[in-house]
Amino acid sequence: QVVAQFGIRSLPTVVLFKDGQPVDGFAGAQPESAIRAMLEPHVQLPAPAAASPLEGARQLFAESRFAEAEAALKALLGEDNSNAEALILYARCLAERGELDEAESVLQAVKSDDHKAALAGAKAQLTFLRQAASLPEVADLKTRLAQNPQDDEAAYQLSIQQLARQQYEAALEGLLKLFQRNRGYENGLPQKAMLQVFELLGSDHPLVSVYRRRLSSAMF
Repeated sequence: QVVAQFGIRSLPTVVLFKDGQPVDGFAGAQPESAIRAMLEPHVQLPAPAAASPLEGARQLFAESRFAEAEAALKALLGEDNSNAEALILYARCLAERGELDEAESVLQAVKSDDHKAALAGAKAQLTFLRQAASLPEVADLKTRLAQNPQDDEAAYQLSIQQLARQQYEAALEGLLKLFQRNRGYENGLPQKAMLQVFELLGSDHPLVSVYRRRLSSAMF
């Protein structure tokens, strides 16, 4: 009787009832997005959960909105100055605007052992920024490499400059090529720098999985 009443000719067929009356529906398998689009006019969906202050600051940092992220973190640390995650991210904001000594002081205040990877990544960021400050300009390094693609020093220094500018994929590619060409350069600096970048980006970052695998292949 139901089949006849609604003229169902194929399975699956979905009919949406509201107040006892059919108001919408579809036939055939549909993706979740299509089902949600059908439901939205008829159902009051719950509002998405508000992001925590720390999550909001992380998003601002990811968007390179360092001043806004820093302001949000200051407010958060005003309520709890022992929040290790907030301290580490705050230090990274300071580092991005050149306050390297202050950033280092903040990192020294982190006492928790629960965030060793994030702390190591923040320290790696400081290292790259300090190194880049004393290196030749990017344009000069690219000129040297154009004249001599085997200039290992220029290749390494360019990668450090790229890391200081958050150009992580270009830097990792350059470091990997240098490792493949001369893995013993300066007592293994290319490999050491790549491992620092992995700590900086975190194990969930897609670049880390790609370049960790490529580094392993190059090693063996």
